[in-house]
Amino acid sequence: MPAMQEVLQLVGRLNYVWTNTESLFIYLIAHLMGTSKEAAIVVFLTLNTTRARLDLIERLAKLPSTNADDRSKVLGFAKRLGREARLRNKYNHCIYSFDAAGSVASTQLMRIADINDDLRYGKTEALDDAEMARIEETIHAIGAVNKDIWSFLHLHHIQA
Repeated sequence: MPAMQEVLQLVGRLNYVWTNTESLFIYLIAHLMGTSKEAAIVVFLTLNTTRARLDLIERLAKLPSTNADDRSKVLGFAKRLGREARLRNKYNHCIYSFDAAGSVASTQLMRIADINDDLRYGKTEALDDAEMARIEETIHAIGAVNKDIWSFLHLHHIQA
């Protein structure tokens, strides 16, 4: 079982790489809307959830005025980040249970599942070495999207 410090550092890295990558949406918004960085910052900060920001860049990319190559690339970024968002959300919205030795025993999700006439919440899952490796893979996948967005911005001479 991973130690508390190891889990917190890994989740911290996950949050950092996600936030750093999501901030690049500002430049994608500016490019897709044909507006200034300042206006894009206002739009970005007004949308206070990742899902809303992803929806916006996807919708802007789908506009007929968007170049087909840009559309394809931006939709690809959004799709890749959408896949990684599930694990990121899981570890941002759970409670961690530690044993007496300070090792993580499990996570408990803070989500309600409404299933027919039943209500379920607090799903508990083990946080073992395999899951830690999965978090590490997600960090690398988000980092790869980050690099690809930077390449896209550079190609379009967008200063970030």
